[in-house]
Amino acid sequence: MRAVVTGAAGFIGSHLCEHLLAAGDEVVGVDCLTDTYDPAVKRRNLRTALSSPHFTFRHADLLRTDAVALLAGADAVYHLAGQPGVRLSWGEDFALYTDRNVLATQRLLEAARAHPPAKFVYASSSSVYGEALRRPTPESAYPRPVSPYGVTKLAGEQLCELYRTAHGLPTVALRLFTVYGPRQRPDMAFARLLAAASGGPAFPLYGDGGQSRDFTYVTDVVSAMRAAARSSFTGVANLGGADPVSMQQAVAVVERLVGPVLLTRHPASAGDARHTGADIRRARAAFGFRPSVGLHKGLAEMAAEHASPDHHHRMAPTGGEPW
Repeated sequence: MRAVVTGAAGFIGSHLCEHLLAAGDEVVGVDCLTDTYDPAVKRRNLRTALSSPHFTFRHADLLRTDAVALLAGADAVYHLAGQPGVRLSWGEDFALYTDRNVLATQRLLEAARAHPPAKFVYASSSSVYGEALRRPTPESAYPRPVSPYGVTKLAGEQLCELYRTAHGLPTVALRLFTVYGPRQRPDMAFARLLAAASGGPAFPLYGDGGQSRDFTYVTDVVSAMRAAARSSFTGVANLGGADPVSMQQAVAVVERLVGPVLLTRHPASAGDARHTGADIRRARAAFGFRPSVGLHKGLAEMAAEHASPDHHHRMAPTGGEPW
């Protein structure tokens, strides 16, 4: 397959490019290398992909590039680009979220109408559920985001559904539940936990530590993305690790793997859902999704990367994610 991956230099995007290349696909990776964190880190994320003759990198902004030309000839489009982060989506920065999560998605969908791919895969988020009334949460649950970020991810997802039903564009929106693994964004919880256990800044613990997340390892996510693209499935599906863990439990795992974690206590953050948990039966039936990497193994992989001589210590930007 010929694939276009937006957000290719990011955490999940770079893993997806490597997975597609290993499977024999031709990949065009697109990224505008925003400064949400150090662009040099993003460039390092692409080192393995750039070594492949079947990979082409485009440094481009989806709001300004010729999106029709970008998607010409693509069998699959994986749209992962966007403005991440719950806590920073409040206030004046909301304009960035609407531009990069909503307008860019609509522009790409319009371009896909001109050259319809076999599948358009959109990386949505469990943030669309907010405080779900049922756990594990099925796709039929009424979405109630509790952050502006979640609102924009839901808007992008709804645009995909609109273009699917109105124009026949074969879209899949995958609701990702807290993805982790090597190269995780430096503002996310596990990256900061590992830094704190290795002598870095103290880890800010928001709330009482009893909040839980359905952590999903990055290789499970990217293999599911390609499986969804190659399946006949269209619509919305959850991707979760199927084993929610509290922050207290996660801290304990990191301490067993690396060492003591210095914590600072903070009030619960606005927009931080108390619990998440994915019902993954739809993804299992539709394209064989079965998460295979548990939390201890996944964090061990992250710890090994963090301890490697090649790892560059990365300070989390102000306003890092509570998870």
